Amino acid sequence: MNIPIILLVLLSITALSIPIIHILFGKKGISYIRYLTAISLSISLLLLFGSLIGLISQESTLPHLLRTDLLGSFFGFIVILVSLFVVISSFDYVKDHSNEAIYYSLLLFTSIGMLLLSFAIDLLLIFVAWELMSLPTFILAGFNKQDKLSNEGAVKFFVLGALSSGILLYGISLIFGLVGSTNLYVIADNLASLNSNLIPLVMFATIALLAGLGLKLSIVPFHMWIPDTYQGSPTPISALLSAATKKAGFAAAIRIFAVIFPLFSFDLSFALAIVAVITMSLGNLAALTQKSITRLLAYSSIAQAGYLLIGLVVLPYSDLGLIGLLYHSLNHAILQATAFIAAALVRLKTSSTDLTSYQGLSKIMPITSFCLAISLLGLAGIPPLNGFWSKLVLFGAAVDGGYAWLAFIGLINSAISVAYYLLVIKRMYMDEPKTVSNIIEPMSFKSVLLFATIVIIITGLFPNLIYDLSQEITNSFFNQ
Repeated sequence: MNIPIILLVLLSITALSIPIIHILFGKKGISYIRYLTAISLSISLLLLFGSLIGLISQESTLPHLLRTDLLGSFFGFIVILVSLFVVISSFDYVKDHSNEAIYYSLLLFTSIGMLLLSFAIDLLLIFVAWELMSLPTFILAGFNKQDKLSNEGAVKFFVLGALSSGILLYGISLIFGLVGSTNLYVIADNLASLNSNLIPLVMFATIALLAGLGLKLSIVPFHMWIPDTYQGSPTPISALLSAATKKAGFAAAIRIFAVIFPLFSFDLSFALAIVAVITMSLGNLAALTQKSITRLLAYSSIAQAGYLLIGLVVLPYSDLGLIGLLYHSLNHAILQATAFIAAALVRLKTSSTDLTSYQGLSKIMPITSFCLAISLLGLAGIPPLNGFWSKLVLFGAAVDGGYAWLAFIGLINSAISVAYYLLVIKRMYMDEPKTVSNIIEPMSFKSVLLFATIVIIITGLFPNLIYDLSQEITNSFFNQ
């Protein structure tokens, strides 16, 4: 079964039918649109899960463009899971908005782009998928048109996004000029026999590719748009940007750098290690000073990108690098999505993202507070939650790959992050609330938050569930 093509057709038909349903039925069709979007993503999730555990055999009808392997199914599963969380939580968040139908259609187009990016093995298709993923998010980031912060964040996102796309395309053109192909495996064969005098050009092209990917990976110095965009966007969209589009970017980065790394792995690894240190350090230190939950989570997302980069740093030296990167990608996606969706509900009910609105929250929104607290503890790496185990594997990979100093800096940064995560929890459980009346927590939000929290706890208590899968994916990727 060709999973990418089936999902592409399913989600494309759904996305294109939404405006038609809206035209035919008007506001009466909105409820159909909501459930149609959720059902299409649920079917996609089941198909990807089936391919991951071997229930559905995989084949490819476009072997030069898409590779239907476990790596693609894994990242596809992550991005569709987060997209489904975002869609369900949006039922109440964008309810009665004049452009609600278009909102769901754009979400589906973004999901299609992320899926293609997860399976793509051709640089031009990676670029097309990148644009398909990015363009709808520019619009979604500015969805609150009457909000100045939303407009400001969307403009910053668009300008830097256009710049990163141009740089990415420039790097692709250089690679094509050097080897005469955009297929990653053809590139791997041709680079092996490339004249050594051309290696500096390959290095420059690689830097351009990294810079182009850097926007979605949230790495320094391509992070400037993140705090303003996350704050101005509808908060469920911030969850999508933080937990899903970043993972699709890492899927592409893994495939690209696994091909190019063997040429000059030491130099590139060391450079990436420096970037990882700066990224995690800046993200954590900046988060300490934030007064808004969305900006705090935005800087936290930047810091987490630094941890994920450790997997790319040691990719040529240790299989643990890819195992840890896969493991933390899934854990971080669920943790970050849970935190942002909880913040979305608080923002919906209090019209505020300020940390002062979290005072005594556990007394008036108990389920939201509990789920947010669990996700923050997981992001901090507190055992036995899942974030602890995946960070442990990443830091172990750094030691195994000869970058013990990077693991040490990562540990220090994790300790720093505990301060601002516990600050939010302290406000929720130890401060007095501003109001004594309970706030109704909508079922759409509660279902997502409780499901995600259960996953966080179970995968923390039974870490081998995801670790063994990550190990299997790593073995199949390096042996294909």
